[in-house]
Amino acid sequence: MKDQETLIFGIHAISEAIQSGKTLDKVFLQSNSHSSGLKELEHLLKKHKINVAYVPVQKLNKLSNKNHQGAIAFISPVEFYSLENLVLEVQESGKTPLFLILDQITDARNFGAIIRTAECTGVHGIIIQNKGGAPVTGDTIKTSAGAVFNVPICKVDHIKDALFYFQASGIKVIAATEKTDSLIYDADFKNPCAIVMGSEGKGVSDSVLKLVDEKAKLPMHGGISSLNVSVACGAFLYEVVRQRL
Repeated sequence: MKDQETLIFGIHAISEAIQSGKTLDKVFLQSNSHSSGLKELEHLLKKHKINVAYVPVQKLNKLSNKNHQGAIAFISPVEFYSLENLVLEVQESGKTPLFLILDQITDARNFGAIIRTAECTGVHGIIIQNKGGAPVTGDTIKTSAGAVFNVPICKVDHIKDALFYFQASGIKVIAATEKTDSLIYDADFKNPCAIVMGSEGKGVSDSVLKLVDEKAKLPMHGGISSLNVSVACGAFLYEVVRQRL
């Protein structure tokens, strides 16, 4: 099993991990189970606001052939930051804030590649959604070339929460999207900003696009209408670097 070192299984083991303050990246519980132990674990997970996915027992058996008791979790290799504390820390440092918001990006390798580029371009923090985003796995760490340990990552319940907080903090939110006539080179990245990148399949969600301050796109001249999200992210971030030089 890949990333076996981050996997724990069994009701007691997961409960102990939570109580000892370990950061759980994702928890899988058996669906349609009437186990009292699972019910207690579920209550504990909700109390600590830990994301849970309910899956068939066959899924759990694929993740581990051990006696998992209907519960498997992944311990995150990194600690997640508080968005509020991180924004305040960056602002107090005197640096011009640059943040990256990832909307619906689920591929661990793309996530890792984005983190690597973010580290090289001076991004102060990456924001992902608590539910549905790519987990920090061995593939993420490898693809990021270890940069995942250098760039703060924040989890929020909803991407909209991060948008509202940035805007209230004087940080402009710019979405990378093809649904605009404005090019990336027309945008002003010299001032505090947060860039929103969406998934390759859906792009930035419409509900998020309605809330951003600006939209910008990359010019496309070939027959393919989109870039890999990590490549597009690199183009946006290096435009920020160019403008801030």
